[in-house]
Amino acid sequence: MRASAFLYPWDVVGDPAAPERVAGLGVRQVTLASAYHSTRALTPRHPAHRVVTARHAAVLYPPGPARWSGRALRPYGQGWMPQEDPYGAAAGALADAGLEVHTWVVLAHNSRLGEEHPGTSVVNAYGDRYPWAPCVARPEVREYLVTLAAEAAVRPGARGTELESLGWYGFAHLHAHDKTAGVALGGPGEYLMSLCFCDVCRAGYGSSGADPERLRDAVRSALDPLWAGSAGAAEAFPVRERAAEWAAVEKLLGAGPAAATRTWRAGVASSLQREAVAAVRAEAPPGFRVLLHADPAWHRCGANAGTDPADVLAHADGVVVPCAGGAAERAAALGPFARAAADGTVLAANFPVVSGMGGSPSTLAADAAHAAELGATELRLYHGGLASGPDLGLVREALA
Repeated sequence: MRASAFLYPWDVVGDPAAPERVAGLGVRQVTLASAYHSTRALTPRHPAHRVVTARHAAVLYPPGPARWSGRALRPYGQGWMPQEDPYGAAAGALADAGLEVHTWVVLAHNSRLGEEHPGTSVVNAYGDRYPWAPCVARPEVREYLVTLAAEAAVRPGARGTELESLGWYGFAHLHAHDKTAGVALGGPGEYLMSLCFCDVCRAGYGSSGADPERLRDAVRSALDPLWAGSAGAAEAFPVRERAAEWAAVEKLLGAGPAAATRTWRAGVASSLQREAVAAVRAEAPPGFRVLLHADPAWHRCGANAGTDPADVLAHADGVVVPCAGGAAERAAALGPFARAAADGTVLAANFPVVSGMGGSPSTLAADAAHAAELGATELRLYHGGLASGPDLGLVREALA
């Protein structure tokens, strides 16, 4: 199976040994970040540093002035690497080592954007804003995301792209110093806490047949037992199985209101994904592959945005699917995409290989074989720069 390792430019720039080390793992491809969110990352093998702090979401190349001239929403440049174009420098070094480079583009996840333009953020049923989560229903946000997708995806020499967070983001964030685990929301609670009630979404719910005020009150009422710690909440909320999550939402909200949220949110996400893929294709050379990081449960939010498998595979070349966890979870994630796939569809199984972050490089060979049985055609390894030396050794053995 074709395998690709995720990397950041700072894993490569300034480390002459990095490209050959990555190629020595047995991968044919690198998925290299060109636009990314804020992070603090370890660089365990770099000769010049051990920690890189990316202070805010940024593009890792010089954004085109003409493309962004006059726009209120525009990408932020990075300032933590001295190179003007760290993505370009890393991509060139990796290509010289014989590796095919694809871009890794994070889209609807940007805390600085939400802080500086608060009106762009998701607003929950209690009126709290999520600055890390741009509301993808807002016209100005959609224009920004589609434009960014095209620019960050089609970098010089790139043979394809993987678009992350191309859909709804919500309550879950993995924020620095997060203090949100005191109440177990489960899948249903995360969905309810992720519903947006900005003016655009309120109008959208209305167009889908729900009174937005009553819907907001219904969301609050559904969540009240959770905050109170009632016995019923213990049964309704900790669900973590895709179909059961949505069944619980329908029971908590009522079938009609739940359907209205689905009509609005699924339509918004689908149209955004189609617009972004079309914008990338309009600028890309022939043969350029466009993949989305995706989850087969349409209602899930986050880096692997919820999609309808048949819908997303009708316009993208494939998907990158989270495959952490055991065999049952892997089957639940890959199965719906495999059933919707046609000949030539890319179905990339994404395995975390950093043991300190919950990955299991020691079982990668068996896990990859199981993914192939489920229909996966490629592997993604998260993350070639963050993994320890022993973890990379296990990856090398598995790929061999």
